[in-house]
Amino acid sequence: MAAVIALLAAAQRAGLLEIFGEPARIKLALVELGPWGYVAFVAAYAALQPFGVPGTVFILAAPLIWPWPVAFALSMAGTMAASVVGFSFARFVARDWISRRVPARLRAYDEALRRRAFFTVFMLRLVLWMPPMLHAFFGVSGVRFSTHFWGSLAGYLLPLLATAYFGERIFDALRDAPPSAWVGMGAALVTVTVGLWLARRRAGQEVVTS
Repeated sequence: MAAVIALLAAAQRAGLLEIFGEPARIKLALVELGPWGYVAFVAAYAALQPFGVPGTVFILAAPLIWPWPVAFALSMAGTMAASVVGFSFARFVARDWISRRVPARLRAYDEALRRRAFFTVFMLRLVLWMPPMLHAFFGVSGVRFSTHFWGSLAGYLLPLLATAYFGERIFDALRDAPPSAWVGMGAALVTVTVGLWLARRRAGQEVVTS
């Protein structure tokens, strides 16, 4: 956390974070900054994501700015830094306050963390990625820092690699897609969302009646 704060302060003093307020300049400015662009990206990601800024914004932007190997490395560095900051904040700074606010659906994994900590961290990261509340849940749980770190790293690996490699291609395909394709994707998204909601509702009813 101290390292992230120091990087963020250095980037702020150098005026590197101002570029995030003007999206049209982000790609050109970060590329021209070279290594300092990497610092600004990772520091902003690590400082903002644990407290509510969606990490997908950074992950999807990275392959549009840099070649995919660089985008993958920076996405992984930023995601891991954000996870560590969120975990550490929950464990060492605001543990009691956060413990009262962890959703019950996450608390249901307490027993799994006690029995299979690494596998549970790995699966939750693979499926849910990096919501701030998941960082917080791991922080107030009994899982060790090292288990959280390596389990998160393993869980992030494939999704971040796929996003970095295919991100620009997917963006170009969506940008050039006809209106009918957007309508179809919207209908599919609504169908999947409603299906998941109905499945969760049915599962909840079965739990109540059992």
